[in-house]
Amino acid sequence: MPDHRRIDPTERAHLRDEAGYTPPIFRYAPGAGMEDLVRRYWVPVSSLPPGTSTVQRVLQYPVCLLVISDSYAIMVGPDTGLGRQELAGEGWAVGAMLQPAAGAMLLDGPVTDLTDDRVALDDVSTLDGAALADRVRAALEKAPAEPAAHRAAIDVLEAALDELGAVDEEGMLVNRIVEYVEERSEVQRVGQVCDRFDLAERTLQRLTARRIGLSPKWLIQRRRLHEAAERLRTGGRVDLAAVAAELGYADQAHFTRDFRTVTGLTPGGFAREPH
Repeated sequence: MPDHRRIDPTERAHLRDEAGYTPPIFRYAPGAGMEDLVRRYWVPVSSLPPGTSTVQRVLQYPVCLLVISDSYAIMVGPDTGLGRQELAGEGWAVGAMLQPAAGAMLLDGPVTDLTDDRVALDDVSTLDGAALADRVRAALEKAPAEPAAHRAAIDVLEAALDELGAVDEEGMLVNRIVEYVEERSEVQRVGQVCDRFDLAERTLQRLTARRIGLSPKWLIQRRRLHEAAERLRTGGRVDLAAVAAELGYADQAHFTRDFRTVTGLTPGGFAREPH
């Protein structure tokens, strides 16, 4: 059995709820040989008092997700806005955050068909969704908070994903492009991405639309918003004009407009929330 290493990354995409609450989340690295298909796995385990609920908010990465819980099993496409998930009572889920290349492999077609949408795992033709969900639930149902159970469930997921085969050359290119944009704050223009990978802008646009259902411009904006959320969560007084300048915005007004359009909050309003 692979040893799935427990990890605790700085999760700037997870905005929590308005009160700053999040359920316990266990995160694990992919097994050896799975890194081109999977970024990481996560297992949230919630236990809320009767009559209470929470809405978790996520600025999703440019990837698809596989999520199996005690009550549903879905594949989630990239969310161009703010993802929301309501939790109530007791429950758990096992999620696989896929690499950018993996979405089209699972869908056997362009990811644009699943952007801002989700589909039942039973309807994903490259997987036996019902059997996969049954095996994951069997691994988790008796001890959903135990790391040994998490690893057993992840083994089941990895065995299914391994059937997809190796990532193709185009998929590897998409993985590199997304990694380049996400890890380099100095990338502010689509032209910089074109130059780095020797691609015409139209070619890059078609490639990202097909493989991740998004535009190159969206990739840059989403990285900016992730960085913004990270800076705004400090808990102290935030100089919004300075943050806007650090992120490459022409002025604070453009930063505020982008942040509010996607999250529904002004940067100042988000900074004042408990974190």
